[in-house]
Amino acid sequence: MRRRQITIKHPIHTSADQLSTMNSMLSSTQQRTICSQLGRVKLQLLYKASIHGFTGAAFHERCDTRSPTVSVGYNNSGYVFGGYTKQPFTKSGNYVHDDQAFLFTFSGEKLLKYPVTGPAYAVYMDPNSGPYFGGALVLVNGNQAVVYSSPGNYYNFNAAEMHGNNLNLTECEVYQVEETTELERPWRTIIWESEKRKELIESIKTYKPIVNSVPQVRVLLIGPVGAGKSSFFNSINSVFRGHVTSQAIAGSSTTSLTTQFRTYSMKAGREGKPLPIILCDTMGLEESTGAGLDIDDIISILKGHLPDRYQFNPSAPLHSEAHGYHKSPGIKDKVHCVAYVIDACKISIMSTKLEEKLDAIRRKINLMGIPQLILFTKVDEACPLVKEDMRNVYKSSYIKEMMQEVSARLGVPLSCVIPVKNYSEELELDLNCDILLLSAVIQMLRFADNYFDEISDRFSNIDTKE
Repeated sequence: MRRRQITIKHPIHTSADQLSTMNSMLSSTQQRTICSQLGRVKLQLLYKASIHGFTGAAFHERCDTRSPTVSVGYNNSGYVFGGYTKQPFTKSGNYVHDDQAFLFTFSGEKLLKYPVTGPAYAVYMDPNSGPYFGGALVLVNGNQAVVYSSPGNYYNFNAAEMHGNNLNLTECEVYQVEETTELERPWRTIIWESEKRKELIESIKTYKPIVNSVPQVRVLLIGPVGAGKSSFFNSINSVFRGHVTSQAIAGSSTTSLTTQFRTYSMKAGREGKPLPIILCDTMGLEESTGAGLDIDDIISILKGHLPDRYQFNPSAPLHSEAHGYHKSPGIKDKVHCVAYVIDACKISIMSTKLEEKLDAIRRKINLMGIPQLILFTKVDEACPLVKEDMRNVYKSSYIKEMMQEVSARLGVPLSCVIPVKNYSEELELDLNCDILLLSAVIQMLRFADNYFDEISDRFSNIDTKE
């Protein structure tokens, strides 16, 4: 096999100070993205070429017999790429079988994955090189700070996409993949019992806003396309109907399936009384200008101007002369709480433009004094631990980290981030899903009470209940 090599000399520094301050170049978001492919795991840095040396000997000294591993290369074109293998490295000079091995590269925060196509030749144990993936990709090739790249030899990838055809290594890191355990105890207290479910349902059914003129709390759902806004309404409706329903249009699409402003009132059973909450569903947010929900339309919704079934037009926000426009809305018409609906699987790859749009919305809502929370959806898809058992949602360190990230990125306190799982593929209700969903509604009602308290304090002429 012929190799393309570029010889670059790198000094080897192995001082105690450097060893004690070995920091990962792989960002925490990138680490989480890789871990999401591997299950309930974390990454432990074993080898850093700039510290230990760009040599096969230094690599093997730090990494042999350790497995599974993730090897990462960096070049001065900004590419971050590498490979995963479950097999421990050795200096045997043999190929080893690994049907789970894959190569990868990052496109922004998104991971592009290239599975092994020749499992019998997945990894080669070369004593004079670093991580050596099937004759297709070698990091620290032949004791040099270079990459060997040959797509098609047991891994299929596009070289320009993988590393931009820049074969100079500025850094090489190898991480051991370690299993993580559940937290010793849940970091939030929640009772997973049928009696608790009944208690939550009864609390919601008997809730009354403290303002006489407001019969139902209005909660506005805001979020990116596909995050689960319509599915959240369907899920809450399902809990109170006693079986899975699908009244609001929901599904998977790159553009919003909701094109109208909808206000959904729910009943406690088919013949029951209306519940004291209305969920307002909107068109999904999109990162590009002139697409998705317009910020000016959001302000109109918050102030109570938008009529039910208003047809959104991203290029032309609602104006005061539009049909059905509420020119003098009362408190009952306004929004009393805002819930951002965010997909737990996509927070790590949320674009800067979308984050900026959400930040602009949050700032405007702050000025209006409306309380805000985050519904963190699809937590079961984001974490295998939670997929196994929904009751692990507050035991999962991964979900906690993701909730902390969404809290920081959206500027909402962690106490206002509520994990939920919507009904999407199930035919029957699940007790644990119900408890999470009902707990989210309880938080919405509590937040609305905070809004009414503020209103009551500011306007003493508002008629409040004793």
